[in-house]
Amino acid sequence: MKIHSLSLGLLGTNCYLVEQHEKVLIIDPGGDEDQLITYLEEKKLEPDAILLTHAHFDHIGAVEPLRNHFKIPVYMHENEKDWLTDPALNGSELFQIGRISAEEQADEFLTEGVTELDQFKFKVLLTPGHSPGSISFWFEDEGVLIAGDTVFQMGIGRTDLPFGNHDQLIESITEKIMILPSETLIYPGHGPSTTVEKERSNNPFL
Repeated sequence: MKIHSLSLGLLGTNCYLVEQHEKVLIIDPGGDEDQLITYLEEKKLEPDAILLTHAHFDHIGAVEPLRNHFKIPVYMHENEKDWLTDPALNGSELFQIGRISAEEQADEFLTEGVTELDQFKFKVLLTPGHSPGSISFWFEDEGVLIAGDTVFQMGIGRTDLPFGNHDQLIESITEKIMILPSETLIYPGHGPSTTVEKERSNNPFL
């Protein structure tokens, strides 16, 4: 398995392309769809699906163009099922940056537990706090966690936005992420990658 990382959209959100046998899962396409489509086509990668760690505007900006271009489904957690189509919920209206939304809701909703999509197998972890439907994707065999905006290198997700909950976020991080193997690579929604051990030992918020 190979991880491609592109910084996309207004806030430079990390979009991850999880590649296996020339097929990819697109995780959190925050914007710049033309750049992303060109990258995929140049690398001759075939998208299987779009996965969202959560539905804040900076993680969903390219969802609709990619869904239409590649004819692929969108997966997310049901706790934010209306956020994808509602700028008031996904935060774009709050920040007065224009209305960012998709035309339709997600095609499928993910629940906590082991999930298999085509040749990809991973575990969905429900990690709310930054937002009520935040989820993380743990590829156990590869020792990789796509963590969204839960935990960053020496930081944690903000909880001052509507529906954020600091205590819930800390609980999610300590009880779902920090219990993973120490060498687990954490790929966050913003900034550089880190490991469970580094954050367990050094993150000042934990």
